[in-house]
This record gives sequence, structure tokens and C-alpha cells, in this order.
Amino acid sequence: QVQLVESGGGLVQPGGSLRLSCAASGSILSINAMGWYRQAPGKQRELVARITRGGITSYSDSVTGRFTISRDNANKNTMYLQMNSLKPEDTAVYYCNLLMAGGSNFWGQGTQVTVSS
Repeated sequence: QVQLVESGGGLVQPGGSLRLSCAASGSILSINAMGWYRQAPGKQRELVARITRGGITSYSDSVTGRFTISRDNANKNTMYLQMNSLKPEDTAVYYCNLLMAGGSNFWGQGTQVTVSS
């Protein structure tokens, strides 16, 4: 079993920054990719950013240039999302996702990010 724990969410003013963390633990054999998704009220969950085992990153158009996904150099099971220049439309529950090489998919419990003045 794999557990994902997100942290770092909260309330921030427009233009501010937050850093989300995701710590993965358990029976992690081989990670294919890790990613951040978000779901706003009344909307579908959407991919925000993704990082592959080889370190290749990709972003949704709405966050490109403002968000940065990374993995901890010392512990590859820990992932971050640096969010800068936050906008009210970034308000959502952010979920950590882990895709194993065998195709198994795991989710964290989510962390709330609210951007408001």
C-alpha cells in the first residue's frame, strides 16, 4: 500500500506564493511519474503539473510560468509545487498523484488552497 500526504495549503492574497509538499511512503517499487491535480467547486479535477521519473516536467497552460514542480534531491518520494503569482482562479483542493511503473495510481487526501483578499 502507498500513502501520499500533502501539506502547505492555506489562505493567501492574490499575487502571493505557497509551496505544497507531497510525501509518499509505503510499498513504492518504481515511480513512473508524480503530479499535482486540483479541483475547484463544481469543476472536474484537472492536471496542474507533472514530473516524470526522468525529471521531465509539464504544466497546464493556466499555471505555466507561475508554478514549478520538483522532487526532493535527497528523497525522490517527496514532491513539491511552488506556486507564485497566485490568482483567485487558482483556488481549489490540490491533490498529489503517484503513478507507479506497473500502472497503479495513488492519490493523497488533498489540501485546500484559497486565494482571496
